[in-house]
Amino acid sequence: MSTKKGQHFEEIACTYLLKKGYRLVDRNVRYPFGELDIVVMKGRKLVFVEVKGGNRSFQPRTRVDRLKLKRLELAANKFITDRNPKFEECQLDVIEILNDGTINHLEAIGRW
Repeated sequence: MSTKKGQHFEEIACTYLLKKGYRLVDRNVRYPFGELDIVVMKGRKLVFVEVKGGNRSFQPRTRVDRLKLKRLELAANKFITDRNPKFEECQLDVIEILNDGTINHLEAIGRW
């Protein structure tokens, strides 16, 4: 996916999350071993959001495999260590945005 298209999907995901009552903490946090697309808070819950977009025929969320999950967990732990945010719970979500505008929010695919 092109960077421009990825940014477009991330904008849609951010708008969706804000409308659902999440508070934006940061976006596109890069580390050598992975990137956090969106970091938000919902109450006292810190949520790291991976955004995937594309067409329905191959389900973009399937690109979040074990290796990707491990990299996201490493990046999330580094974020927590560096930024020391105040939270009670922490989880990883995936937001899948299809070309037809459908948004699928898969919550807590990872939790620690």
